[in-house]
Amino acid sequence: MSTMHAVRAHSRGGPEQLVYEEAPRPEPGPGEVLVAVKAASMTPRELTWPETWTHSSDGTGPERTPIIPSHEFSGVVAACGAGVETPAEGEAVYGLIPFTRDGAAAEYVVLPAAVVAAKPTTVDHDHAAALPLAALSAWQALVDHADLQEGQQVLVQGGAGGVGSYVVQLAASLGARVSATAAAADLEFVQGLGAEQAIDYAHDRFEDHVRDLDVVVDLVGGATQSRSWSVLKPGGILISLATPPDEQEAARHGVRGVYFIVEPERNALGSIAELVDHGHLKPVLDRILPLAETRSGYEALETGKRRGKIVIHVAD
Repeated sequence: MSTMHAVRAHSRGGPEQLVYEEAPRPEPGPGEVLVAVKAASMTPRELTWPETWTHSSDGTGPERTPIIPSHEFSGVVAACGAGVETPAEGEAVYGLIPFTRDGAAAEYVVLPAAVVAAKPTTVDHDHAAALPLAALSAWQALVDHADLQEGQQVLVQGGAGGVGSYVVQLAASLGARVSATAAAADLEFVQGLGAEQAIDYAHDRFEDHVRDLDVVVDLVGGATQSRSWSVLKPGGILISLATPPDEQEAARHGVRGVYFIVEPERNALGSIAELVDHGHLKPVLDRILPLAETRSGYEALETGKRRGKIVIHVAD
């Protein structure tokens, strides 16, 4: 049996369970591709998701430990399973791995060919790996759920984070007028991403700076979400990736509330790659770590604020 280096957890828990070790190399089945991983990136709280540890999104069914984390990747197709016509062996690709499968904190990963897209050509693998989950979240929030139109007004709650930094950029590239909340140290950074207005959430009430908005993208939840209803205009929409919005509050304000979990989507990834290659979307990295130090990256996700994604450099 062929082997590879990987980071795995043999039982449920947090970063303390992650071990860098030798593991069996997977082989692609029908409709699947084997990707030689060049880089992967990690997501806050993914070690708490039920689908990380089981074969279903609701956490039912048998455990599938040991698991490999990190579901965003960039790499090169090493082999194709039966029936796969695209992508071809040797093609540089990137994507989001379904959450009920092993991730990409490893030298190789197997996933459905149907969710893999051609990697942006103007950035390296480390930067491409920072895109899939975060940029897809932004795309699905603004394009699929909000149907954002040029000239509309958007507020991004948490504009400097791993997802927020892409929501700001994408909204601006679609022609919206963007405001975003952030920490004082991140205000200039968020404006550099395309926000016309950056609001210090610790010292300023966003309600004093924005009103009659078309869209609020909530990446914070809690009291921030509760306060966001008042700044939407009738018919507006609050889209949350943090916690499900209160439907009664939405109805009371004459707006809509939407909560969703990002899904792998090849066509959207293709559109995102085009935006990157045309200079409209820039991958945002907080730091790059070698594969052997993956555990420290997950520890950092639990302890501190970041600008953008923590990326694992797997291979040159």
